[in-house]
This record gives sequence, C-alpha cells and structure tokens, in this order.
Amino acid sequence: MHALLDLVARHRQGHAIGVTSICSAHPLVIEASLRHAQRSGQALLLFEATCNQVNQDGGYTGMRPADFVRFVHGIAARVGFDTGRILLGGDHLGPNPWTSLDAAAAMDKAEVMVGAYVAAGFRKIHLDCSMACKGDPEPLPEAEIVRRAVRLCRAAEAAWASAGGEAPVYVIGTEVPVPGGATEAIEGLALTTPAAALTTIEAHRVAFAEAGLDAAWQRVLASVVQPGVEFDHHDVIDYDSDKAQPLSQAVTGVPQLVFEAHSTDYQTRDALAALVRDHFAILKVGPGLTFALREALWALDAIEAEWIDDDRRARLREVTLRRMQESPGYWQRYYHGTGRALTTDLQYSLSDRIRYYWPDPAIEAARARLFDNLRADPPPLPLVSQYLPHALHAVRNGTATFDPQSLAMAHISAVLDDYHHACQDHDLS
Repeated sequence: MHALLDLVARHRQGHAIGVTSICSAHPLVIEASLRHAQRSGQALLLFEATCNQVNQDGGYTGMRPADFVRFVHGIAARVGFDTGRILLGGDHLGPNPWTSLDAAAAMDKAEVMVGAYVAAGFRKIHLDCSMACKGDPEPLPEAEIVRRAVRLCRAAEAAWASAGGEAPVYVIGTEVPVPGGATEAIEGLALTTPAAALTTIEAHRVAFAEAGLDAAWQRVLASVVQPGVEFDHHDVIDYDSDKAQPLSQAVTGVPQLVFEAHSTDYQTRDALAALVRDHFAILKVGPGLTFALREALWALDAIEAEWIDDDRRARLREVTLRRMQESPGYWQRYYHGTGRALTTDLQYSLSDRIRYYWPDPAIEAARARLFDNLRADPPPLPLVSQYLPHALHAVRNGTATFDPQSLAMAHISAVLDDYHHACQDHDLS
C-alpha cells in the first residue's frame, strides 16, 4: 500500500493533503464514488468495509471479504475504472461483531476475520480492539486493547506472508468513536488529549517491538483520535480547529504518523479542509453518503408523485416506511420516539438506520419501478430543479443526465465534492 504511505509522507513534508475513506456497501454510493473519481482525476480511491458489514460470517450485507472485493471490482469494471487505483481497507477490525462471546472466543473469530480481509486483498487494516467482550471490565484497560491489537496484527502479517502482494498498512488507536455515529443525544464531547494520544501511540510501538513486529510498525500510518467531530440522530458537532490545535500539533513529533478522523459525516466543506490541514489526514465518511442517497430517492419519489399517474406510481417512500415498521430489528434499539417523532427518525435521522433496509426485496422492487417510471416519462427541468437542484446543476454542466440513477449519483457526488476539495494538495510551507 505504498500509495497511502507516500501520501502520509507528503503530508508530513508540509502538504495539506489527505484521503477520503468511503465506508459504504451500497452499489449506488460505490458507483457514484467511482464516477466522481473519474471526473476529478483522483489517483486513488479508498473504500472500506466495516467488521459488521463484511466478515467471515457474512455480516449484515451477506458478504465475506472476498465477496466485497468482487462486488467493488465488478462495479469498477462496468464503470471503466482501473481497479489498480482502488485501495481497500477494513474498518474496526476486531471482536466487535462477537462481543456477546467471551474474549477468547471473540478474539479467535476476530483473528479469522483479519486474516480473511488480508487474504482477499484488503491492505489498510484498522486494528480496533477497544470494545469489551463478555466478562471484560468496562472500559477495557488500554494495555489489554493494545495486547489484542498486536495479536490481530500478527494474524494479518501471517495472512500477508501466505497471500503475497503489497504489504498491509495499519491504523491503531483506543479512543475510537462509535461506528456509524453516536446512538444517543450528544451531551458533551471531549477531545482526545495530546498526552493520551501520545501514550497510546507509544504503547503500541513498544508492544509491536516486543512482539517482533518492528517491520509492521514501520507500516503503521495513523492513529484514531477524537478531534471534536461527531453526530447523533439530530445534531452535528462541528470541528473547531482552535480547540483541536494542541492535539493536532502532538502528532507532528511522532515519525511517520497522521491522525485518522471518524464520524466526519455532515461536516462543512471548510471544516473538512481544516481537519486535513490539522493533520487529521484520513477522513472517514459513511452514513453521510447514504443519507444523501436517501435524500435523492425521496426527491425522486416526490417528483414521481407530481409527474406519474397514481395507478403507476412505485410509492418508494411508503413501501420503505411500511417495511421498516414491519421489520424493526435495525432501528428499534436506537429510536425511542412514537408517532410523528418516530416517523421522522426512521426517515431523517443522521445516523441513517434506513441504510440497512435498501436491500429489502420489496423496497428494491419499488426503487426499480420508480426508476423505470421516470425513465419512461422523464420529468421536466423545472421539476428536477425543485427537488434535486444539485443534480440539475450537474446535468447542465454535462456531468449527469436526467436518468434517475444519474440524478441520484449526482446528488451523492455533491457530498464527495466537499471531501475531494478538503483532501487536495495545499502546500503548508
């Protein structure tokens, strides 16, 4: 994964350059990202799968690591995107999917998962053992988190030795935000202290050396910290560069590393650029992209309501809400309102639990019918302007068409534009 190591080296040489980590398994988000990278001339594109999405048991997507690789590469082949420019990462790789088991059993499964990721071709590996398993003390002591991370690094190195190819690079860190955003209202958000960040890095360095993993340590490129960005169901905590300066400067004294920022979804363009400038050079985004997808689908549903005869309508929004109520497993632990408040959360929560429902056969059939309807009877420009102004701008610039899929991807691309802008090479000297 020399491309990421080179990027980090350039950043540390004084260039405010970063990389967007796209954490999504939705085919329209993947395709929109590939087409956006084509148009913007990006040299590399980083996709990451989380341990809950993709693992040896199938995860909630039903995909194992090798399946995810084929999935992404298949879309790239259809788009005409060189797979050599695609980097694949594993996010939160550790015992998180199996915390109901005791630590020994959960870590055994985590080892298998990490090995499967590396064997399949994933080369950016986030070692995340920050979660407590059954019987563990909470919070888990940092020394134990580090010990488990070293165990998983050893498994990854063994898988690489067997599979060959480019060596994996690693991300460490013990102050890891909740995957997918906070699950409850944010009462307050404490930034990682510089002392805590440096202590974590040093603890990992020493543990890697004691385990004979010095060569792997040279490929550790980032540590996850909390720079002061987060979102819950209804609110976003915006990045404050002034408050983050002590943490930002702490990493400048550590050879070869930058910080990785999670939960950057819904940050402003300027905030994203400031994060990269402040050495949070890897920007994770996931729910923010599927939230944009949902916005586009609801907009197309509204266009259909005004443009297509009632007896032909797909009624995607109605179908989706009905299926979410009939199968509440993905949201009932997170949304506690009733009536209108619950209906609002089901559709509009920033944590975007709706993303788990797009593969549902009834919902997918309604989505396909909606697209077919709008292809058979394309809506007029003013109606698209009313509901999808960003997409219409792309149509008029020649980077999208009135095809509903193209309109949806153009709306997603408006979010990707902000990340691309933030990660551009700006000389800080």
